[in-house]
Amino acid sequence: MRTVIVRPTAKINLTLRVGPARGDGFHDVRTLLQSIGLSDTLTVSARRGPFALSCRAPGVPADETNLVWRAARELWTAAGRAGVPRDAHVRLDKSIPHDAGLGGGSADAAAALTALNTVWELGQSPRDLRRVAARLGADVPFFLTGGTALGTGRGDELYPVDDVARLGVVIVKPSFGVATADAYRWLDEDRAAGRLEHAVNRLREVRVGWDNDPLALCNDLEAPVSRRHPEILDVIDACHREGATVAAMTGSGSAVFGLFSESTAPAAAKRLQRPGWLVLVTRTLSRREAGRRIGH
Repeated sequence: MRTVIVRPTAKINLTLRVGPARGDGFHDVRTLLQSIGLSDTLTVSARRGPFALSCRAPGVPADETNLVWRAARELWTAAGRAGVPRDAHVRLDKSIPHDAGLGGGSADAAAALTALNTVWELGQSPRDLRRVAARLGADVPFFLTGGTALGTGRGDELYPVDDVARLGVVIVKPSFGVATADAYRWLDEDRAAGRLEHAVNRLREVRVGWDNDPLALCNDLEAPVSRRHPEILDVIDACHREGATVAAMTGSGSAVFGLFSESTAPAAAKRLQRPGWLVLVTRTLSRREAGRRIGH
């Protein structure tokens, strides 16, 4: 029995600028995506019979609504195979929190595409996989490459850029999650109501090892989400007090990331422990490191 193990990595949004809602309901964005070392594990095995997905993580479905299952169905069809997917079993072990803005579901879907392409011996090219990934969600194509990349359009038009310096990253997720659709709806509501951007949405600068340092960090979703969930501001302030160079909400939240030197991040993570806060310490990953984890 052939088995492939892949470890898809999470992402943070170093920047996220959001345009007005488009006619199709999406928003044009301009975002700088960055892979981090926090990862799930997919064990994909060839097995006769209907396709199956198992996952024991609370709140994570193991049926057709899971992006891994959808990835299997889309890849099976794209490869010209008839009917529903079969002859594979995927075990999903979760470490990336969901409803956190870390892209865990999208990362799992991308990793499933690469692993199933191998297990099913489909021979799909990287371009083929990117086309399938784009149908699954705006973030999914990024996870096929990883590292540091500029995303435009819906976020799925990707332009890889130089890897940032190796930095320590502390992730803090409060006890609540935020649905992506809610975050964008709140942004639209606040803009329609003429509410000024919250002070927390100021530009923050960090050196990332580029010639044009420093990089200005900004997330347009941070203000509307933190207006509904003020605890996000408490997390950001706590990260700064513990020595973060910068701290900001990632994606649509609710997770906040703080950037530290790699040597100081573990101690800061220990000091950030609070009841109801999930605190994780990791680091930025290069494109090569992120690619290796999903079999590239």
